[in-house]
Amino acid sequence: MRAGARLLQGIDAVSEASGKAVSLLVYPLVAILSIEVFSRYLFRAPTFFAYDLTYMLYGTIFMVGAPYTLLHDGHIRTDVLYHKFPKRWQGAIDAAVYLLLYFPGMFFFLVAGWNYFHDSWVIGERGSLTFWRPPIYPYKAIIPLTALLLLLQGVSQFFKSLATAISGDRPHEP
Repeated sequence: MRAGARLLQGIDAVSEASGKAVSLLVYPLVAILSIEVFSRYLFRAPTFFAYDLTYMLYGTIFMVGAPYTLLHDGHIRTDVLYHKFPKRWQGAIDAAVYLLLYFPGMFFFLVAGWNYFHDSWVIGERGSLTFWRPPIYPYKAIIPLTALLLLLQGVSQFFKSLATAISGDRPHEP
């Protein structure tokens, strides 16, 4: 197998593994929400941690799961005419969209996300919505990490689209 194909398989494997790993955060998310509901309605004593932890966990699931969703072609697509085109055209359209829209957008997301995280880290930002005030900068590190993972998965998807445009066949998906 050529080095380029191995690299793309490695990128796909990272997206697959990170998506599956982050999906396990659903269990603590449900547990924390259940504790909050029972505490609030049974004991009339809401927890001090549930609000912050639930948005952090859900945000992490949503963000880190995005490359996995891209790998499995699960993002929303406006498909009015696209599915009627031959596979080669679909591959060419996808490759063009990655080059013209996706990569510039993800690069901006990476730079802006890094700056957002860095500023938060420098000042030691803490949450301000509850009196618990947990540190926010570790959570904000997820933003540039997600952008990087999405850029990498976009590279893999771009080359798969290019291969489809050239051969007319879709490369094997994981």
